[in-house]
Amino acid sequence: MAESGAAEATGLYLCESADLIERGRAVGFHVVHFRQPARAFALRFDGAVVAYLNRCVHVPTEMDWQDGEFLDSEREFIICSIHGATYEPRSGRCAGGPCGRGSLTRVATRECEGRVYWYPSRDTLPAFTDAPGNLSPPPSP
Repeated sequence: MAESGAAEATGLYLCESADLIERGRAVGFHVVHFRQPARAFALRFDGAVVAYLNRCVHVPTEMDWQDGEFLDSEREFIICSIHGATYEPRSGRCAGGPCGRGSLTRVATRECEGRVYWYPSRDTLPAFTDAPGNLSPPPSP
């Protein structure tokens, strides 16, 4: 699992592992963050699946420059298409621009048996609990 503290939560199916190509297009999903609708995204970077809220630290706006496209032209950093803030994909930490010392809000993930699951937290919950396949827990290890 990508983040501690989420182990008690049930993983929610996000996508097939093959849907996340190394440094490719992200898979977006809807969440509720602090009781407000929001979008999140997951992408594969250096072999690991990482997921964050789709919200720039500088000004809370969605960052993708096209649907699912978050990486800069060199495919090295997550970049805000509005403000140019750049973030390190593995940690979510600001790497440059107007995001200061901030970090993207991480969403815990786990890859298991060819599938990717995300884990709700106290602050970030699923937006659609009745969507088919959304509540499929991962197989036991």
